[in-house]
Amino acid sequence: MSKVKPYSNYSDFDQKWLGELPAHWKVMRTKLLFSLVTEPAPIGNSEELLSVYTALGVKPRKELEARGNKASSTDNYWRVKQGDIIVNKLLAWMGAIGISEYNGVTSPAYDVLRPKENVNPYFYNYLFRNPITSREFKRHSRGIMDMRLRLYFTRFGDIKLPLPSLEEQNKIVDYLQFKLKKIDRFIRKKKQLIKLLNEQKAGIINQAVTKGLNPSVTMKPSGIEWLGDIPEHWEVRKLKYVVSLNDETLNEKTNPDYELRYIDIGNVNGNGKIGEIVNYKFKDAPSRAKRIVKNGDVIISTVRTYLKAITQISEDCENLIVSTGFAVLRPNKFIESNFLNYSTRANYFINRVCAESFGVSYPAINASELIELSISIPPLLEQKQIVSHIETETAKLNQTISTIEKEITLVQEYKTALIAEAVTGKIDVRNYEIPEIEETESCEELEEELSMAAEDGEEYEILEEN
Repeated sequence: MSKVKPYSNYSDFDQKWLGELPAHWKVMRTKLLFSLVTEPAPIGNSEELLSVYTALGVKPRKELEARGNKASSTDNYWRVKQGDIIVNKLLAWMGAIGISEYNGVTSPAYDVLRPKENVNPYFYNYLFRNPITSREFKRHSRGIMDMRLRLYFTRFGDIKLPLPSLEEQNKIVDYLQFKLKKIDRFIRKKKQLIKLLNEQKAGIINQAVTKGLNPSVTMKPSGIEWLGDIPEHWEVRKLKYVVSLNDETLNEKTNPDYELRYIDIGNVNGNGKIGEIVNYKFKDAPSRAKRIVKNGDVIISTVRTYLKAITQISEDCENLIVSTGFAVLRPNKFIESNFLNYSTRANYFINRVCAESFGVSYPAINASELIELSISIPPLLEQKQIVSHIETETAKLNQTISTIEKEITLVQEYKTALIAEAVTGKIDVRNYEIPEIEETESCEELEEELSMAAEDGEEYEILEEN
């Protein structure tokens, strides 16, 4: 199979964000490549309602917001044809732009761009949804602050875009579709492996916090159907008897310039890992950024959508604030903080919380109802032994998961770089031969091919780190 190399001749088209382009390419303003379409849908139409999402591109709203708000009518919405580009003016600079694979309608708050002759919209979809273009979109957007920025077509239409011939656009699109299909398959398989490893971890935790470590211990009925049998010397207690519910919060009298570090429910993943902690001044923080925590607290999302956002606070708590969407459990002398953390992450407990949650769009449970639920509790010494066992048994799994996550990140960065290089002419794919029949490949074969891409030039140095 042929390898890709740079073009032989480049020219400076005075577009810094694109860099030098192949000498035979052109640059042309967006408004000469796309028409702004304002075709209203008829009264009483039943067309598919489409939205554009930063992560997913254009999708029918019913697929992703079945329980959310729905438009009561789509009369006079803009009509969309397959191949049109939908632009969310407010969030275009964050990637909320993409090609529609559907005929339908979209909100008049969006712009609909229809490709003219000699334009392959898929080529520009790759370009528009790449970070290099997002930065250019932001530069041309107008507003007093980031979240108020809008990219109006009067500005968007004047952005100069690369224009290869239609034949070359088609070759680039075919190349990217082929390569990205393989990369996405690789990422999908790696994520499936992470899922299996997490299931192994869950099995270790569930077994330890409900049955203990001694397989020959005498068991007894717990008296709770969803818990089953437990070791004879264990107890079953409601959470309210082993924890206090901390509802201490910042109030309206807090200094507006008070600097806090904030954990939202979206910052905690299903494995109890805390992501990026965001710094705010109180006056700029989300309204839910109020709950005060301290070391040893266990925080549990009370919203079922994020139910597995459960973790133990075990770091510097100075100025640390969590969302009021968390119940904050503070263990007493009858339970170890780490054991409480693992017990509340066990499947039996999570399933029970789900059963007790109510609501339509975002089912939830009140913190006061949460602490009425029961868990199994061994003696303190055994709690410590169980925690030690869980941490020992899951350490290798956690390391493997971390390694795979880094691989995924690396490949996603490669994917982004590959798209940028193809649509800005940094690689020449005109002679790239795409196999007529694609064979099923293992992750190992895909890893080897991705690593070999480093040989194609400096553009792929990122892969050499793996």
